[in-house]
Amino acid sequence: MKKIAGEAMSLGSVMIDLEGMNLRPVEAERLMNPLVAGVILFSRNFESIEQLQRLIIKIHSLRHPRLLVAVDHEGGRVQRFREGFTSLPPMRTLGALYEQNEPQSFEAAEKIGWLLAAELLSVGVDFSFAPVVDLDYGGSTVIGDRAFHRHCVAVANLSFHLMLGMRKAGMAAVAKHFPGHGFIEADTHLDVAVDERPFMEIQQHDMQPFLRLIENGLDAVMPAHVIYPNVDSLPAGFSEVWLQAVLRKQCHFEGAIISDDMSMKAAVAYGGVSERVLKALQAGCDLVLVCNDVEAADDVLANVNWHGCTLSHARLIRLHGHGKFKYSSLKFDPLWQAAVSMANDLNQKNSQQELI
Repeated sequence: MKKIAGEAMSLGSVMIDLEGMNLRPVEAERLMNPLVAGVILFSRNFESIEQLQRLIIKIHSLRHPRLLVAVDHEGGRVQRFREGFTSLPPMRTLGALYEQNEPQSFEAAEKIGWLLAAELLSVGVDFSFAPVVDLDYGGSTVIGDRAFHRHCVAVANLSFHLMLGMRKAGMAAVAKHFPGHGFIEADTHLDVAVDERPFMEIQQHDMQPFLRLIENGLDAVMPAHVIYPNVDSLPAGFSEVWLQAVLRKQCHFEGAIISDDMSMKAAVAYGGVSERVLKALQAGCDLVLVCNDVEAADDVLANVNWHGCTLSHARLIRLHGHGKFKYSSLKFDPLWQAAVSMANDLNQKNSQQELI
C-alpha cells in the first residue's frame, strides 16, 4: 500500500540526501520509505533563504512525526549555507580567546552556539552536526581549525558552553568524532585511518570532552571512522566494543548515536553499502548516514531490513528542533545582534592571526 504524505509513521534509521534545490517526486517517494529518518542538506541544496525554507517545509510535510533535517554547519570552513547566514568563526578562534580570557571565551562560545542554532532553526533545520570536540594535536588537516584547542579541559569547557547556547535556542548538539579523531593525520573521507594509542591514553585525553557533555545531557554522538586496534579491529562506528561497552555502559550515554557517512573511504572496506549500514546499526547506531551516492541509498532502502526499537526512535525524536524563531524578525533580536557582533569580532581576529 502506498504511503500518503503526512501519514503517521515511525522514524526509520537512515539519513539520506537530495540532488538539488527542489524536492523531486522520485526523492519524495524515497523519503516515504519507512527506513528513512531524515535528510542531510549540503551546499548544492541551497540557493537562498526562501528556497531553503520552501524545501524544508516540503520535507517536513511528508510524514508525521516529521523527518529530521540536518546539516554540517560548524563554522569556519565547514558551513554549508552562506548567503543570508552569519559567517561563523572556526572553533579554534574560541580556543585562542580561551588562552587570553577564559570567562570571555565561555560567553563567546555560548553566543556562537546560540547564533548557529537560532539561524538554522529559523529556516526549519532541526540540527547541525556540531560541535567537533576532537583535540587539536596539530597533525590532522581534516580536523585542523575545526577543533577548539589542544587540551581536553579547554575543549570540554568550550564545547559545553557552545552546547549550552545551542540548547537555549532549542537545538540538540551532536558531539563528534567519538572517541577522538584529532590524533591521526589521515582523512577518513579518503583513507583508512588507524590510531595505535592505548585505550587509557585515549580515555584520559580525547574522551574527556565527550564525558563532560554526556554529564550535561548531550543529545547525540557521532563515532569516528577510525580503527583503534588496541581496543577493537573495527572502526568505532562499526564496533560494539566502542558503542556498547564504552559509550553506553562506561560513559553512561543515553542519547542518539549517529554514524558518519557510509560512503567515506574508511568505511567501504566493510562490505557493500547495505552490509555496512546493517553492521553500523547492529553495532549500536541509531541513525546511519548514506550521502552523495543515490545508487547506494536505493540499495540500502531496497535491501536493509531493520526496525529500530522504541528507545532508538525516542532518541531520534529528541533531535527535532524546538526553536520559535522567524528568519524575517531574527535580525531585530538583541541576542542575535550581540551574537553577530561577537562572531564578526572573532572572524576579524582570526583574519589578523592568519596574516601573522
